[in-house]
Amino acid sequence: MNGPAAGSEELSALAERVGHAAQRRGTTVGAAESLTGGTISATLAAAPEASEWYGGAVIAYSPAVKQQALGVRPGPVVSSACVTEMAEGVRRLLGVDLAVAVSGVGGPGPEEDQPAGTVWTSVAGLGDTVATEHRFSGDSEQIVAATVRTALQQLLDRLERTPS
Repeated sequence: MNGPAAGSEELSALAERVGHAAQRRGTTVGAAESLTGGTISATLAAAPEASEWYGGAVIAYSPAVKQQALGVRPGPVVSSACVTEMAEGVRRLLGVDLAVAVSGVGGPGPEEDQPAGTVWTSVAGLGDTVATEHRFSGDSEQIVAATVRTALQQLLDRLERTPS
């Protein structure tokens, strides 16, 4: 596998499962990333036959990009509102059926009065939009890996648990 997630067999296998589930359903997938800086996209794009189901991603690291590209309203970027708007915005922008968004604090210090390891994820499409707060531990690399793993698992769960 190429990209930042290279070497992670677990993430590669999870992305492959997302791809198989998306293909079975005829569902397209996209991502909006802040904290992970493109790692979710690289992991999904490296999965077999990704061009059949993966629409792409927006790496929106700065608040300005979140607002301009994804339609996120000004406010805290480590929040339910932000990731919900990111997921819905990237879904509209890319024209995909299902999208995941992530934003959080990778560390080493706090941001927006949130401690390192505070991460919000959101999945939009196939029925509704759900945002979830997480508290991961470890260094920034471990927090990013946990965020990618969680985002991929949330995509898979939505694909497998939502009736066709």
